[in-house]
Amino acid sequence: MKKYAEMTKAELQAELELVEKQYEALKDQHLSLNMARGKPGKEQLDMVSDIAEVLKADSDYMCDGIDARNYGNLEGLPSCRKLFADVLGVQPENVFIGGSASLQLMYDTIAKCYTHGRVMSDKPWGRYDVVKWLCPAPGYDRHFKVSETFGMQMITVPMTPTGPDMDVVEELIRDPEVRGMWCVPKYSNPDGIIYSEETIRRIASMKPAAKDFLLMWDNAYCIHEFFGDYVPFPDILGECAKYGNEDMVFEFASTSKITFPGAGVSVFACSVRNMDYMKKLLGAQIISYDKVNQLRHIRYFKDRDGLLALMKKHAGILGPKFRCVLDALDREIAPLGIAEWQRPNGGYFVSVNTMPGIAKATWQLCKEAGLTMTGAGATFPYGKDPKDSNMRVAPSLPPIEQLEKAMEIYCVSMRLAALRKLLAA
Repeated sequence: MKKYAEMTKAELQAELELVEKQYEALKDQHLSLNMARGKPGKEQLDMVSDIAEVLKADSDYMCDGIDARNYGNLEGLPSCRKLFADVLGVQPENVFIGGSASLQLMYDTIAKCYTHGRVMSDKPWGRYDVVKWLCPAPGYDRHFKVSETFGMQMITVPMTPTGPDMDVVEELIRDPEVRGMWCVPKYSNPDGIIYSEETIRRIASMKPAAKDFLLMWDNAYCIHEFFGDYVPFPDILGECAKYGNEDMVFEFASTSKITFPGAGVSVFACSVRNMDYMKKLLGAQIISYDKVNQLRHIRYFKDRDGLLALMKKHAGILGPKFRCVLDALDREIAPLGIAEWQRPNGGYFVSVNTMPGIAKATWQLCKEAGLTMTGAGATFPYGKDPKDSNMRVAPSLPPIEQLEKAMEIYCVSMRLAALRKLLAA
């Protein structure tokens, strides 16, 4: 088949009539499918459901000499801190264990900057007229929502195949009003990019004009390979410390896509100075997070090797789903020349860049045909994709048979949007 850009008007019109019939046939099936968010599918949740049975009525709730059912130990059980220190490559004293959502810890970290400032701040951020924030994009929509909630002025930084465009970043941080940056360093959301060692070195060695600059290092997919073996990653705390920036960074992770998203364990890692400061502030709002759940996870995983073994089982479920998505795009879209996409080996998304000007139309057509997807533009600050091109595909939730149908709707919708755009030109 010819690429759409090479077709004559008559050929495009004939193709439009054919694709419109395919689309109407899909609409007539009255489907209800969902590829909106990176939720684990039922098979993944069923696989780990035995975690709920780890602690029983006659269980011993003692751990590290601590009764997990009681008050205290704000920073978490020592064994849980050690487990996640082993995963992140840091020391246990650098790790704080939170509740079920790392997003809550991220929000709380920034909220405290606004109410109290950072350990090295001259004053709380809430007393500044302007707080600017660097947002590599395409990026995670919930990161952008946090920034928007606090009234930050978000600045888009282009993503490259090796991470954020560091030439742009290094220029922007000369502005003392730029107080931080979001980063998803491994299998970035949505592109699935792993930051290169050079990019990480340049980030770790930054010298921002704002002395209380905050690097938010969301390592959400640090062990989430679905193709191939586990890929080790640099310890960002150690890298920053090499350049005297040990207080610049907070790293985040969780078990949200490992055990139960609604009942997992979240963590942040930071310098000892930052830890002492955050414990002082957090101690005013909570006595401790759920240590019983921490104990449940410790006994379920046992150690880092047990955790990585479980991730291999997740990969066995997720790998075929990602192959389904990539195969459909290769078969139905690649020959037409109307989109390009990333081919990640881990994470939870496939990032698709359509021809300019059709992402929103594709999303609307999908919606009308019964397929829910993340809104076009959501991967950019303020929901504004300047090219109206990027779309995030989330293959994890639907079973394979539903995913195949969802991809049929998606590909037909994209073809229809592209044809209408070309014929209107």
